[in-house]
Amino acid sequence: MKVRIKRVDRSLPLPVYETAGAVGFDILCREPTTIEPKSIGRIPGNAIVKVPEGYALVVALRSSTPEKKQLLCPHGIGIVDNDYCGDGDEILVQVYNFSDAPVTVARGEKIAQGIFVKVEKADWEETDSINESSRGGFGSTDAR
Repeated sequence: MKVRIKRVDRSLPLPVYETAGAVGFDILCREPTTIEPKSIGRIPGNAIVKVPEGYALVVALRSSTPEKKQLLCPHGIGIVDNDYCGDGDEILVQVYNFSDAPVTVARGEKIAQGIFVKVEKADWEETDSINESSRGGFGSTDAR
């Protein structure tokens, strides 16, 4: 799949898939960014991506980020739509510093990964009843 990309800082490398089996490409920090304790911040990812039609770009932290950097993604994942690709639409990785000290992400440091996911839009068919019995919600399968 060919994907158009613009690097904000061309002195940093293009994102890469680190292994033949990797499904996600690494997103690098464009400039040193400090996140204050118990605060949310945004790390510039150095890429503007034209996500192909019919796809979303899912941005998730690397599995090592919480342990190494004490950072979490406060909303779980980020989703980049295919129309978020203007000249100012750099991918920003939103993080929460759960530590008691400032955390700095260095320029060029791998902070997150991007995964292209095929998506379809729903064609809603509204009804007054789904005609299915409820299976329960939050934790309901733990009782089984």
